[in-house]
Amino acid sequence: MARGKIQIKRIENNTNRQVTYSKRRNGLFKKANELTVLCDAKVSIIMFSSTGKYHEYISPSTTHKEMYDHYQQAKPCDLWSSHYEKMQEKLNKLKEVNSRLRREIRYRIGESLNDLSYEKLRELEDDMDTSLKIIRERKYKQISGQIETAKKKKRNGELVNRNLLHAFDELDEDPQFGFVDNGVDYEPLIGLQNGGHHVFALI
Repeated sequence: MARGKIQIKRIENNTNRQVTYSKRRNGLFKKANELTVLCDAKVSIIMFSSTGKYHEYISPSTTHKEMYDHYQQAKPCDLWSSHYEKMQEKLNKLKEVNSRLRREIRYRIGESLNDLSYEKLRELEDDMDTSLKIIRERKYKQISGQIETAKKKKRNGELVNRNLLHAFDELDEDPQFGFVDNGVDYEPLIGLQNGGHHVFALI
């Protein structure tokens, strides 16, 4: 059964409109690829959906620059000039931002202050006071963290030291310490006291 003819008009339903756009876009790109292969043609398609999404098709082994150059040869227009102007405008804005940031850096290290009015100097002083406060708070926080870490390490070291001393004391009180009953003869283990610590050695 043949399909009915669809009336060409704007699809009011947003979902249906997006689905139709996606299907027909894919079909159009498929036809463009077939045209490229069958006829050895260079095809470029640029599309924007109603939501502003960008889609494009360009023939394989063909760059955007080549397509732009071919278009400029066929049409009396200069695509690169407008593109260059936009890039130049963006570059000039970036240069202005860079110059302003460099000027702010010079002000903050005490250079080029003769050009500033009294009000600007007060504003700079307030900004630097605020920055200094933030830096000091951060510094104190790091120092506090380092002190707490050092205390924790010290407590852990003292605990390990007490445990070792306790273990040595228990071994010193054991009269069987130093003898291993595994069929091998060992000389007794002699314990020497050195600075409050017990040192053991086999002889």
